[in-house]
Amino acid sequence: MMVTGRSITISSLALALCLSIVAGWAGAASACQLTLAAAYGVDLGCPQPNESRAVLITAQVLLDRAGFSPGTIDGRQGGNFVNALRAFQQQNGLTESGELDPPTWSKLTASSAEPVMSEYIVSAEDVRGPFVTEIPDDYEQQAALKELAYTGPIELLAEKFHMDEELLQELNRDKAIDRAGTRILVAKVRRAPPKAQAVRLVVNKPRRFVRAFDAEGKLVGFFPASLGGGEKPAPRGTLKITRVVYDPVYYYNPKFQFPGVNARQRLKIAPGPNNPVGSVWMNLNERTYGIHGTAEPAKIGKTSSHGCVRLTNWDARTLAAMVRKGTTVEFVE
Repeated sequence: MMVTGRSITISSLALALCLSIVAGWAGAASACQLTLAAAYGVDLGCPQPNESRAVLITAQVLLDRAGFSPGTIDGRQGGNFVNALRAFQQQNGLTESGELDPPTWSKLTASSAEPVMSEYIVSAEDVRGPFVTEIPDDYEQQAALKELAYTGPIELLAEKFHMDEELLQELNRDKAIDRAGTRILVAKVRRAPPKAQAVRLVVNKPRRFVRAFDAEGKLVGFFPASLGGGEKPAPRGTLKITRVVYDPVYYYNPKFQFPGVNARQRLKIAPGPNNPVGSVWMNLNERTYGIHGTAEPAKIGKTSSHGCVRLTNWDARTLAAMVRKGTTVEFVE
């Protein structure tokens, strides 16, 4: 790899080495040498003998940038990453293996020429707050808070750059991430609102993801999701979006009878990214159901919701910018 300006790109030699690792032809030593942060003096190590975390971080950033969200960028191989990769392969006429094979890597790296990492200067706004020291699990305690804000600059910055908090800290060891003016290494994800408009959403219940299609039937967005299960299943059939609410207030009705929630009175929980429905609510025409954000992005696609379609906050904001009143939402069993 080479450093260009304070951003990391992949040289042709590094690309060849990455392809070798992806195909399983190189050993652990080569994988460690390709760690993204090596050029900055940070060693993330190698979680598996033939797997470069640098390659996985690169692939996750490029997928995110191309509109195929892998969820939180963490440099780990997981279900959300595999599903996003399959969607990318399908869209590009590749074998839907869910594996980062050489043809997929070639197409993915050709999708964007920009570096996958960049240096960011922590701003005064990033550290100003207000922050909440701790977000209680109990809904009644949450209802006593004036705002369900971030717990600090690390959580805020991790969400801003679609990153896992641990990865953000690993990439910036010995740096005061919570201090304005600090230069930190972050994922260079797509930050601008998408231009595409979605007229139809398809929620795949067993595989836990949402696909967005435009008027011509083209796939324009892919998002991992947590869905209802057990006593609180997700809806069936086809519904419609009736409205989009940013920074929503959350109302809990005791009739919902969520497991672990013992409130006997209606609760009003203030807005904020750590609100039970995150920073965006897309209401569906079937009462009490919606598509929304979450306070715990790392759990998306891995845990069940209370019946709704739960996305990361950043994916929920992206999708909200693509839909409008009347957009259909089809639930596939």
